[in-house]
Amino acid sequence: MNLIKTACLLLTLALFASAKNENPDLNFGKQVSDSGIRHSFLICGNKTVLINEDNQIVWQTNGYGRDGFVLGNGNILVSVGNVAKEITREGKLVWSYKLSKGNKELGTCMRLENGNTLVVERGVKPQLLEVDLKGSIAVRVPLQPDTNNAHMQTRMARKLPNGNYIVPHLLAFAVKEYKPNGSVVRTIKTDLTELGGRKQRNWPFTAIHLKGGNLLVNLTNGNKTVEFERNGKVAWRVDNSDVGGRFADPCGGQRLANGNTIICSYGQKKGDMPKLFEINRDKEVVWEYFNPQVRAHEVHVISTNGKKEGSLK
Repeated sequence: MNLIKTACLLLTLALFASAKNENPDLNFGKQVSDSGIRHSFLICGNKTVLINEDNQIVWQTNGYGRDGFVLGNGNILVSVGNVAKEITREGKLVWSYKLSKGNKELGTCMRLENGNTLVVERGVKPQLLEVDLKGSIAVRVPLQPDTNNAHMQTRMARKLPNGNYIVPHLLAFAVKEYKPNGSVVRTIKTDLTELGGRKQRNWPFTAIHLKGGNLLVNLTNGNKTVEFERNGKVAWRVDNSDVGGRFADPCGGQRLANGNTIICSYGQKKGDMPKLFEINRDKEVVWEYFNPQVRAHEVHVISTNGKKEGSLK
């Protein structure tokens, strides 16, 4: 009788453990890699969560995230609900900046080396701002988005090593480089004939400055990722013909230290397709993340197989 009771108890515990493992708070999605790649990463989107290499949620916040980074101090900086926020792992708010009155959306949110936070506002007064730790505006750059449609004016802007800013403008089919005084000193066109022209709707979303000066740009409705030389010439590109249809409105992305590229497939709705995938220089898919619960708007990979990821977006 004791053996039967013990067996029943063990079976009950096993079933309970199995049920626990299906809890999305314990196993949030699935990473797939033939070479054993495991990432820890922040997803910004309909769910804004930090996932460890075992697919467990180690941090999350309410609201729809547009952009975000895990900071060096371990806190998370995110753009959620038209507010840029720095939040501790315990959920304490330590810094914030709210969208200016009259504007419609706050998108970009990135902590700079000087301690300021780069944000971009869309609306009647499209502008790029550097906000200091006291909440004061340290730099204000008026933007030229070529449209009054606030939602379609800009996406993820970044600061360049030369002190200028790189800003994707969707309906302008252009990534523009701005000086702090607001003048445009360079324009990278994304409606090139070799990329399919405007009919491909190659709207630029995330533009990432690479070592050597090239720009890596995700083109949303065009379903491709393109690396441009400084003069706007295409140096490398990847699209659905290379990756078996995995592109579906690629929004966020990141170039990793090993040269691979992480891509957010924001519009992906097919259950057998990943929400995030990683490709190498030969356009081979080496890692995928599957999760029907998420829409991946932006991503920040912070570790790979236990090693801190050394490259920022």
